[in-house]
Amino acid sequence: MEATILKWHKKPGDKVELDETVLDIATDKVDSEVPSTAEGTIAEILFKENDVVPIGKVIARITTDGDTSNTSSEAQNPSEPEHEDAHIVEEVPYQPEEKKAVNNGGSGIRFYSPLVLNIASSEGISMSELENIEGTGQDGRVSKKDIMAYLENRKSPGQQKPRETSQSSQVPNVPATTSRHQYAPTVFTGNVEIIEMDRMRKMIAQHMIDSQNTSAHVTSFAECDVTTMVLWREKVKKDFEKREGEKITFTPLFVEALVKCIKKYPLINSSVDGDKIVIKKDINIGMATAMPNGNLIVPVIKNADQLNLTGLTRQVNGLANAARNNQLKPDDTSNGTFTLTNVGTFGSIMGTPLINQPQVAILAVGAIKKRPVVIETEQGDSIAIRHMMYLSLSYDHRIIDGAFGSTFLNAVAKELENFDPKKSY
Repeated sequence: MEATILKWHKKPGDKVELDETVLDIATDKVDSEVPSTAEGTIAEILFKENDVVPIGKVIARITTDGDTSNTSSEAQNPSEPEHEDAHIVEEVPYQPEEKKAVNNGGSGIRFYSPLVLNIASSEGISMSELENIEGTGQDGRVSKKDIMAYLENRKSPGQQKPRETSQSSQVPNVPATTSRHQYAPTVFTGNVEIIEMDRMRKMIAQHMIDSQNTSAHVTSFAECDVTTMVLWREKVKKDFEKREGEKITFTPLFVEALVKCIKKYPLINSSVDGDKIVIKKDINIGMATAMPNGNLIVPVIKNADQLNLTGLTRQVNGLANAARNNQLKPDDTSNGTFTLTNVGTFGSIMGTPLINQPQVAILAVGAIKKRPVVIETEQGDSIAIRHMMYLSLSYDHRIIDGAFGSTFLNAVAKELENFDPKKSY
């Protein structure tokens, strides 16, 4: 929907080649370089660094050999009609019938984005009030800027000019994504250090709050004996690296087991759209990856069900390395349908992860620990040292009940426990 301009590599008057990097931008997931779409001279830069720009907005103009004569006049008069190609293209979200409002002319539908509805709901703005707000977005839609300006004007004399409307219904009951209370500045005493959140940490914080406000979180746990899998990996890892040029970790083995179980229980690979359940036929496994700066990102293994173990290993290693070196592309973090997080990487034996929206479940695998456990043998029960691990599955209780969630979780545990010791790769 929008991106933040991080850095301009060019300034007005600079020459630029086709596909040469002009600027760096940041979305809520990754940072990207933006290449030039033409060869020529930078005539005008319309946004500064750190500006947040909607999709479809013109951010700079390049003059080519054919239009150099217009450079100076365009730069001096950026508001003239010929520059009105800088329009905003907004994504129209799914809205049930009861969330649609007829515009003042009665000739069509006036859409409201979830963000606008959230603000309206949290601020107690009725649908009739919302209809009164003049929209500056595409097709007269009310943007965040419009509704925030309306709230400011409502606090002081002289509100925005109302729109004619016959609507009297209330704003749909959409939960607010965040609290909008104003807090007094905190006064700290003692020896403290205050660290400003970076952009990605702010995005992660918002995403986590949104997830909690969207899904009814429930977490189930299972214990898993992965001794056979651990011993198999220990036996083949040197030969695997020599033959394939890749180190095999436990992650591709976990993903392989997950894929098999998702095929048996496809409801776990879905999302919620209003009152509809969208079951995804593609199996795209996100893997939560810690970055060197402490932030978290979730690159996605696309079509994981179509990859063998070697292919999964290459994907896991490639995406993990790209994440740690800040080299992920926007497509690398999109369209995930189920997420795996390895909380055991840093020593945790279990965790209660938050669902990665709009997915409905996330699996956490804990640290593998040697423990004495009771096992059944032909001679009867005995105590043996085994490699044990806890699994935890957080799922959206709106559509995944405890019975189904626990059944899926135990299916994953059994898949790992029944690992083939003679497995080929």
